[in-house]
Amino acid sequence: MTRLSKFFVRTLREDPADAEVASHKLLVRAGYIRRQAAGVFAWLPLGLRVKAKIERVIREEMDAAGAQEVHFPALMPREPYQATGRWDEYGELLFRLQDRKGGDYLLAPTHEEAFTLLVKDLYSSYKDLPLAIYQIQDKYRDEARPRAGLLRGREFTMKDAYSFDYTDAGLDASYEAQRDAYERIFQRLGLEYVIVKADAGAMGGSRSEEFLHPTPVGEDTFVRSAGGYAANVEAFTTLAADPVPLEGLPEAVVFDSPHTPTIDTLVTLAGTVLDGEYTAADTLKNVVLALTHQGGARELVVVGIPGDRDVDEKRAEVAFAPAAVEPATDEDFARHPLLTKGYIGPWTADGQVLGSGSATGIRYLVDPRVADGTQWITGANVDQKHAHSVTAGRDFVADGVVEVATVRDGDPAPDGSGPVSLARGMEIGHVFQLGRKYAEALGLKVLDENGKLVTVTMGSYGIGVTRILAIIAELNNDDKGLIWPESVAPFDVHVVATGKDAVAFELAEQLSALLQDAGLDVLYDDRPKVSPGVKFGDAELIGVPRIVIVGRGAPEGIVELWDRRSGERSSVPVAEAVARLRG
Repeated sequence: MTRLSKFFVRTLREDPADAEVASHKLLVRAGYIRRQAAGVFAWLPLGLRVKAKIERVIREEMDAAGAQEVHFPALMPREPYQATGRWDEYGELLFRLQDRKGGDYLLAPTHEEAFTLLVKDLYSSYKDLPLAIYQIQDKYRDEARPRAGLLRGREFTMKDAYSFDYTDAGLDASYEAQRDAYERIFQRLGLEYVIVKADAGAMGGSRSEEFLHPTPVGEDTFVRSAGGYAANVEAFTTLAADPVPLEGLPEAVVFDSPHTPTIDTLVTLAGTVLDGEYTAADTLKNVVLALTHQGGARELVVVGIPGDRDVDEKRAEVAFAPAAVEPATDEDFARHPLLTKGYIGPWTADGQVLGSGSATGIRYLVDPRVADGTQWITGANVDQKHAHSVTAGRDFVADGVVEVATVRDGDPAPDGSGPVSLARGMEIGHVFQLGRKYAEALGLKVLDENGKLVTVTMGSYGIGVTRILAIIAELNNDDKGLIWPESVAPFDVHVVATGKDAVAFELAEQLSALLQDAGLDVLYDDRPKVSPGVKFGDAELIGVPRIVIVGRGAPEGIVELWDRRSGERSSVPVAEAVARLRG
């Protein structure tokens, strides 16, 4: 058994100063983890026990799905990542370093390249496939703002699995097998999840789905409809407006609009000057963004979106990836004097001013709602002037359509399943159909049935182990401390000996041995000269869900069973306690 007097743990009564969420506070206070640097934590024995139990569930379900475990180093050479383009695509997220000979290395944020090269090294025939292999290993990402303890760290433990097939149908089957395994894993861990359509990002590939746990502290926003549609906002598809015939539409007219650099001031003026009722949705907001491409080249683009929307930063990052996106600066405007800040529009009385072939030469992209024939109130590219009845497809032509506008409650789902609602969630798993991106870049081919070389198609499947641990802690606590589910608790039973009577300690020792012999993992608080109040406080904080108190009733062989989840307490003989706990 584990004796608390010898166990490497120290509990804290005060919350750590940098802790923002309950899981961070309690995992530190209860002695599960200790901060080493921003977003970097040491794991103590209690934390490793819970982590190991989560990993056991994952391993069991991955093995049941036919995957086999391997393990790669975290320190990886530059060359494979250079071959796939991700050495540059990951940008500042990568921890880069050099060895004493000047060779470039990285701390791997993920291992697609390593898995691909391993299979290339060992397999050459379709007869070797399908194959699924996985690892559970620490990953490293230089997050700009690590936060919330284990929920967003720079070092984290992840399970990443990869499937290898030589046909698209084989990839579909492997993908579904992994997806099903994920559902079983999260169900066993007691985690609510929503499967949403997602963007593949730097991973690449075609089909991509995230498993999100709905939680107010989540960093992801997702949408779902009553009809079953679900997507991360980055992957949400806006329903395009129907085109309108151009014949008979009123001509565009420039009008004076002094002191109206914002949409609100423009709408107020339009109601007076244009003699009608207008809302922000009738205006066309033109937002200037600066893209920094790989290699450092800077490009301005203008996006036209309905005035009742804003640019969503994450959707813009996805739309323009791998370029970095930021609002245009005063220096950017100074280099483009044809852009009149606060009064920008795609058209002036002299013709189109935005677009790759226009006077400015700046690419002009529009929201899907800006369809041909739709008319807008927008800037006239002249200080203190706007224009009304500016018509898409007649007065200006966009270079393309872009999904960067904010998504709102009530927007229609693209599959026709009704309006969507927004919610917050935390990503706990992600499955991708990578296709042949990495296999082509790294030359992974096998001989098919006809002796012809074909490129292998791959899937990638990740689960955030340490993030799951933090979410379980976030969900299972009260004002006293943690209350772990039995499936992941660090111990099965926490036996607490109280008082000064040696009989209590002798009985607690005997009980702990009986429980241990019955196959239960026991934490025995055998600390002498520690008050019952301190022992109870530590038991509540540590969070083993089943506690046995051995104290006043010890001379009569009576102990108290304490269920932390329900709060119920009952006094029973030792033999009954063992039977109930074993059952």
